Amino acid sequence: MGEEGKPVDFFPTNPRTSVTIGSSLIPIINKLQDILAPVGSELSKISLPQVAVVGSQSSGKSSVLEALVGRDFLPRGCDICTRRPLVLMLENRPPNPGEDGTETEWGEFRHLPGKRFYDFTKIRREIQAETEREAGLNKGVSDKQIRLKITSPNVLNMNLVDLPGITKVPVGDQPSDIESRIRKMIMSHIRQEKCIILAVTPANADLATSDALQLAREADPTGFRTIGVITKLDIMDRGTDASNFLLGKVVPLKLGYVGVVNRCQEDINKNRSIAAALAYEEKFFCDNPVYSSLSDRCGIPQLARKLNQILEQHIRIVLPGLKTELNCQMHTIYKELQTYGKIMESKTDLGATLLNILSKYCEAYTAMLDGKNPEMSTTELSGGARIQYIFQSIFVKSLEEVDPCDDVTDDDIRTAIQNASGARNALFVPEVPFEVLVRRQIARLLDPSLQCLCFVYEELIKISRTCEVTELQRFPVLRKRLNEVMVKILHDGVEPAQRMIGNLIEMEVDYINTSHPNFLGGNKAAELAMHQLQSPQMSLGMTDAEGQNSRAVRAKNGQLPNQGSRSQLLNNGKPVSGGSTRTWGLPLLFGNWTSSGESLDSRSFGEQNHSQLMPSVIQLREPPAILRPVEVTEHKAVEIIATKLLLRSYYDIVRKNIQDLVPKAIMHFLVNLTKRTLHRTFIQTLYRENMFEELLQEQDALVLKRKRNQELLRVLEQSVQTLEKVEFDVSSHTSSFGTDASTELPRITRTSPHEHSTPSGEIGRFRYHSFSRSFATNSTA
Repeated sequence: MGEEGKPVDFFPTNPRTSVTIGSSLIPIINKLQDILAPVGSELSKISLPQVAVVGSQSSGKSSVLEALVGRDFLPRGCDICTRRPLVLMLENRPPNPGEDGTETEWGEFRHLPGKRFYDFTKIRREIQAETEREAGLNKGVSDKQIRLKITSPNVLNMNLVDLPGITKVPVGDQPSDIESRIRKMIMSHIRQEKCIILAVTPANADLATSDALQLAREADPTGFRTIGVITKLDIMDRGTDASNFLLGKVVPLKLGYVGVVNRCQEDINKNRSIAAALAYEEKFFCDNPVYSSLSDRCGIPQLARKLNQILEQHIRIVLPGLKTELNCQMHTIYKELQTYGKIMESKTDLGATLLNILSKYCEAYTAMLDGKNPEMSTTELSGGARIQYIFQSIFVKSLEEVDPCDDVTDDDIRTAIQNASGARNALFVPEVPFEVLVRRQIARLLDPSLQCLCFVYEELIKISRTCEVTELQRFPVLRKRLNEVMVKILHDGVEPAQRMIGNLIEMEVDYINTSHPNFLGGNKAAELAMHQLQSPQMSLGMTDAEGQNSRAVRAKNGQLPNQGSRSQLLNNGKPVSGGSTRTWGLPLLFGNWTSSGESLDSRSFGEQNHSQLMPSVIQLREPPAILRPVEVTEHKAVEIIATKLLLRSYYDIVRKNIQDLVPKAIMHFLVNLTKRTLHRTFIQTLYRENMFEELLQEQDALVLKRKRNQELLRVLEQSVQTLEKVEFDVSSHTSSFGTDASTELPRITRTSPHEHSTPSGEIGRFRYHSFSRSFATNSTA
C-alpha cells in the first residue's frame, strides 16, 4: 500500500478478475469454522482443512501473513510475539459500487461477535490484549485459539493458523520446558490429515537443519501436505542464491517451495508500507537472472495463489470424508441425547414417565430370568441361565459327590451298634445306630441347601442391577428407591424359602421311612454284607482298603491295654486250653481242691503250713473312663458293612428328594414370586403423585449435558446442511478440475521472466504484471 492504512489491492477490480480461486468452497469452510467455533472444544476430533504456518522465531512468519492480507495487524517485537494460535480466516468480498474504501475490508473476532474492526491498528491491539488475558503479560504461551476473520476484496479465500514460533531459550515467565510445549502445540495442529503445512525458513539459515521442516517431516513424512516458504532472499550473501532450495534439490517437497522477500525490522520501524515492500520484491525477482527464470516460485502473489489453489483442491478431496465424519458425530450425540430424555413439565408427563420406567424395568427383569432378553449375551451365561447353573452344576453336583460314610469310621459304627445292644449281644442288626447315623447325614444337607438359596438371592440382586433401563440414569433418587424396593422384595422372598428348606430337612430327619420302595432293607443288606465279607475283592461296597482296615482293627484291638481276651488269659503263666470253661483261682480263696471231692481244709489260713507257697491275689484294674469295643468278630464285621449299605441307600433317597425339592422351593418362594409381584409392589410403593417430583428429579450435571448435546446437535446439523448445499457443486466441478500429475495439485505453469501466464479459467485471469500495476497504483494513491 502506498500510504499507511491504505489497503493493498492484489487484484484489479474488473469483473473478470474479481472472482477468486476456490470462491465456492473455502468460504464454506470459513462458515463451518464459524458454526463450530462455539463448541470447538467439544468437537475437537473434527478438524477442518486449513493452512498451519510453522517457523522459528524471526523466520518471517508474521511478515508473510501480513503480506497475504496486505495490512499491518500482527503484534511485532524482537521476542516471541505469537503466544497463542491465531486462526485467520481470509474471505474475499468484491466491493460494491459507491462503497467507501475504508469500509470495504474489516476484521471480526470470534470472542467479540458482531463487532467489526475497520482500523487494523485496533485489531493488533485486540490480539495483544486477548493474548495477555489468557497467556499473561510476560511471554507466557497458551494453546487456546484466537479466531480472527478478515473480509476484504484484496485477499484470496484461505484459512490460516499462525502458530507460536519455535524457541530454544525461555524468557520472561516462560517455563523451562517452553520448547517442548510449543512443539507439542504445533504438532497437535499439523498432525491432522486435513491440515496443509506452511513451513517458513529464512534463506540465511541451513535448510537441512530447519526447525520448521523437521517438524513438518515428523508430521507429514511423505511431504504431500507441506509447502516450503524461503523468506529473506534479499539478504543472502553476494554470489549465492536459493535456486536449489526453490527447486527442491536440498529438501524435496511434493508441493514445492515459494521464495519471498520480507520487510525487515528496519522497514517496519520506518513504517515502510507493504505495497512498497511488494513492489521492491517484484523488482528484486525481475532483476535477478536466477529468480527471473523461477517466477512461478517467487513472490507473495504467487504464494497466495498457490495456497488458495492447493487449499481448494485439498477441500475437494476431504469434503466427502468430512461430511461422513460430521454425520457420525451427529449420530453419536443424538443417541446420547436420547438417553437423557425430554424435559417434563406437567404432572401427567411425570406420571407417564414414572409408569413407563417401572413397566420397562419389570419387563426387562422378567425377560432376563426367562431368557427372552433381546440383548442376550453370546460370551457368557446371564440371567436365568446362571440360576439354572447354580441348581444343576453347583448344588446337585456337589450333593452327588458327597459320600455319607466319608466322616463315619468303622469304629464309630461298631460303637453305635454295641451301645444299641446294651448288656447283651444283638441277634440282628439294630435299627437305632442306623437311624442315629442317617439322621446326622441328612442334617448335613441343610447347609448346602441354604447356600444354594443365598447364591440365587445374590444372582437376583445382580440381575436387578443389570436390567436397569437407561432412563434410570436420569433420576438418581428413583434409581436408589427402586433398588431399595427390589432388595426388600427379594429379602421378603428369602424368608419363606428358608423356612421351607428347613422344614424339608426336618421332615426327612423326623421320619426315617424304611418302607420306601427304593430302600435296601435289613435282610438284603445283611445278605450283601455276608457276600461282601466273603468276597476277596469286597466288590459290593467294601473296598480292599476297608477290608485291610478291618483286619488291622482286629489285630490292633485284640487286646487292649490292661485287658485281655478270653483266648489269651493265662493260668499260672500258661494258656488255658481252647474251649475250656474251667474256672480258676478257687483254691486261692477256699483252700486245696482234691480229686476225691474232699471238703476244704478246715484249718484256718493262719494255721496253714508256712512251708507251702501261698499264691498272690489277682487284682483287676479299674476300667478306663472311655471304652471302645474290644474286638471285631465276623458277626460285628457283617453288622458294620450292613449298616453302611443301609446308610448309603437311605441317604441316596433323601439326597434325590432334596435335590428336587430345594430348587423348587427357591423358584416358588423367591424367583417366581418376585416376577409375579414385582410390578404390583412397585406401583403400590412408588407410583404416588406426591412423590413424582422427588423421584424424577434430575442431576444438575445431566441437565447441563442435555443442554450441551442439544447445542452440539444443532451445530452439527447446521454444518451438514451447509455441506449438502455445495455437495452438488463439488461433484460437478471435481471432474473438470485440472491437476498436475506429479503433485496431484492444480497446475501452475511456469512463464518467461516478463510475463507469467496460467491455464485458461480463473487462474489464468491473474498475471504477475497485474500485481505490479496494482502496487504501482496504490503507491501513487
